[in-house]
Amino acid sequence: MNIALIFAGGTGSRMNTKSRPKQFLELHGKPIIIYTLEKFENHNLIDGIVVVCLKSWIPYLESLLKKYNITKVTSIVSGGVTGQDSIYNGLCEVEKKYPSDSLVLIHDGVRPLIDEDTITENITCAQLHGNAITVAPAIETITIKENKNEVGKIIDRSKCQLAKAPQTFVLEDIIAIHRRSQKDNYTLAIDSASLVSHYGYRLYTVVCPNENIKITTPADFFMFRAFMDAKENSQIFC
Repeated sequence: MNIALIFAGGTGSRMNTKSRPKQFLELHGKPIIIYTLEKFENHNLIDGIVVVCLKSWIPYLESLLKKYNITKVTSIVSGGVTGQDSIYNGLCEVEKKYPSDSLVLIHDGVRPLIDEDTITENITCAQLHGNAITVAPAIETITIKENKNEVGKIIDRSKCQLAKAPQTFVLEDIIAIHRRSQKDNYTLAIDSASLVSHYGYRLYTVVCPNENIKITTPADFFMFRAFMDAKENSQIFC
């Protein structure tokens, strides 16, 4: 089975919004999290969805699922102290409901521009190799930071990629790695790819379009709006 694990537990501190977390901000009357969930809801290879959400916002999310007829969500669980803890909470819920050999597509709730092909390619790659990490080519110069505001080594951009999402793993593998990290008290992973890489696993990539952005700042939100408006206009004027 193919299960989407959607992480919507952030508070949106970099979005400068005080009224609601960034995943519940609206574009054209629809919350960002719903745009994201619809991509997995409408994909014919996704069998179920588990969402990790801020505890106080779970009732509101439940109301949104009904309003927008999102039927594949089987559970909403509360997040943990860190992102790593929150993903583990979600994985434990997936483990309760689905077979251990299921593929889990771990995705950000504020990454709504994910496309159907990237989801399909994640599943295909993980079926073949045991995992799939979505990446996009680096399109700007990357430097190593040095002291005193000096530019250090400049990295060959052609060899660099930006890790994005989904990040897909076999359920029994990724949950075992999380439990190993808890035993080791390793809490420095910034995402699932870095956690798995820390333990020496080989990771395989799926290239996605650069517009698969994570909406973290106000500028990201304006980019999201521009992409959606452009898509809408292309349908009108094509």
